[in-house]
Amino acid sequence: MIDLRSDTVTRPTPAMRDAMSQAPVGDDVWGDDPSVNAFQEHLAELTGKEAALLFPSGTQSNLVGLMAHCERGDEYIVGQNAHTYRYEGGGAAVLGSIQPQPIENAPDGTLPLEKIAAAVKADDAHFARTRLLALENTIAGKVLPADYVQGAVALARQHGLNTHLDGARLFNAAVATQTDIDTLCAPFDSVSLCFSKGLGAPIGSALVGSKAFITKARRWRKTVGGGMRQAGIIAAGCQHALDHHVAGLADDHRRAERLAQGLRALAGVEVTSHATNMVFARFPEGHEQALKAWLAQRDILVEVVYSTRFVLHRDIDDAMVERVIEAIGDYFKLQQGLKGDAAPT
Repeated sequence: MIDLRSDTVTRPTPAMRDAMSQAPVGDDVWGDDPSVNAFQEHLAELTGKEAALLFPSGTQSNLVGLMAHCERGDEYIVGQNAHTYRYEGGGAAVLGSIQPQPIENAPDGTLPLEKIAAAVKADDAHFARTRLLALENTIAGKVLPADYVQGAVALARQHGLNTHLDGARLFNAAVATQTDIDTLCAPFDSVSLCFSKGLGAPIGSALVGSKAFITKARRWRKTVGGGMRQAGIIAAGCQHALDHHVAGLADDHRRAERLAQGLRALAGVEVTSHATNMVFARFPEGHEQALKAWLAQRDILVEVVYSTRFVLHRDIDDAMVERVIEAIGDYFKLQQGLKGDAAPT
């Protein structure tokens, strides 16, 4: 099976399973799981932050990050296409009573600075209090430009706002730009990192920030049900991913580039976006679902979201990429043949 729906479908390697099965464990709610503690300390040092906190999922890590920054009736500025606004069940509003102020993302994934500035509310009882700017890197596979990040964070500081980064795929950004992860985390007060996507762990995300922030986040994690017991098993998988799987993200990026190249060569296929490990394509109108079914019959899984998205990951090799290109090409060759048969002679 060639599964290109997401990099969340990656499966733990035998070596990762071994590391997880052998991890020393305790009760993390009591703070005495040695594997969790070691992982959190290592991650904090790696990202240049004072402390880190393990979570079951990135959705929960982001939610707790927002709740630790904002009080009831506060507001966070966020992109229309950001996960924290669009794809995480409205958790900030539903569970945190935090109002999102969405801004339309520019084509490169950034939030225009002038729109951020215009969205900040005056200190007036009529308005929710603007407290936080939340960005995402990568977003739809695109890496936020470093100079943009610096400008956006500086603007937030001018308005007294804290900053949070959904860095679920920040290691992809680090590999793509050959930038240390601590450099990418440095501008932000808090960062959420995921280990169950391209890095291949079966479960696990983490929130990093100051000691005071993580202390507050730990309380909110308990409130939303994220306290775990023998979580060292999870931490060991995440640590193994950090130790062994980061460099391999470059192969995912290379294969995504090959897939984009192959799709561009097919008549009727438009590659609308290609960055890091993601390729987005548009197919002739009316063919999306038929193509999806055609590929599924050939053990190739894709998903139509806001357009057809192909996500490369460590479980996809070079031969699989060529199979996908060939299968899509065969579909459109067949369509052309059928069209030709139907044409008058």
